[in-house]
Amino acid sequence: MKAVVFVHAFPLDGRMWEAQACAVESAGWTAVTPDLPGFGGRAPAQADLQAWAQDILAECDQRGIGRAVFAGLSMGGYVVFRVAALAPGRVAGLVLADTRAAADAPAARERRTALAARVRAEGVAFLADEVLPSLLGETSRRTRPDLVAEVRRRILGANPEGVARALLAMRDRPDSTPLLPSLRVPALVLAGSEDTLTPPAESRDMTASLPAGHFQEISAAGHLSNLENPDAFNAALVEFVRDLPSGP
Repeated sequence: MKAVVFVHAFPLDGRMWEAQACAVESAGWTAVTPDLPGFGGRAPAQADLQAWAQDILAECDQRGIGRAVFAGLSMGGYVVFRVAALAPGRVAGLVLADTRAAADAPAARERRTALAARVRAEGVAFLADEVLPSLLGETSRRTRPDLVAEVRRRILGANPEGVARALLAMRDRPDSTPLLPSLRVPALVLAGSEDTLTPPAESRDMTASLPAGHFQEISAAGHLSNLENPDAFNAALVEFVRDLPSGP
């Protein structure tokens, strides 16, 4: 089975990949869009990205998927790195979008700790205003009120404890930079041109450490590049899976 497993960003869920799932299915691939623990109606679980990676591999087992292309955006990319570390033989290719291999710097760790505590104390009502300016690029915020409203709605519908545990899991994630040279499968690295959280220059540097990495910038998009410019994102994604030497 030729499959792409899409792992979602914080603080959204698997629905963020609807357009990409349709695109790869039109190209003859199976799309899997799991919800991570605490999102999409799932109960929160251990705040550990490695445990979440094991959960995704277990879902692949249940679906009869041996090898797959694993695609992750932002937090989803952090989880995909853990999948690759745990089970490299099951990775046929990688799509790493608006993410980074490095662990959090001390200031970022402190911010995640504070945000998690505030979410537990207040809920998620404040969170959209806190994170939307960095999730969506300037072009989207200026010209796509529909998208801004939809992302806001999904953030406000998130499970507060799930959000808090995700923040702590990201805070405590290991540095995946040493893993990069061992990832010899084809890898597509994507970054929105207006992404201020994981800027294109940082993504280019990460690509240089991937033996079979290819970088593509997504114009007029910020951190949620798949939602902000789905046409460009999908074109790069479909070209990538079609060009894989022999599929999984």
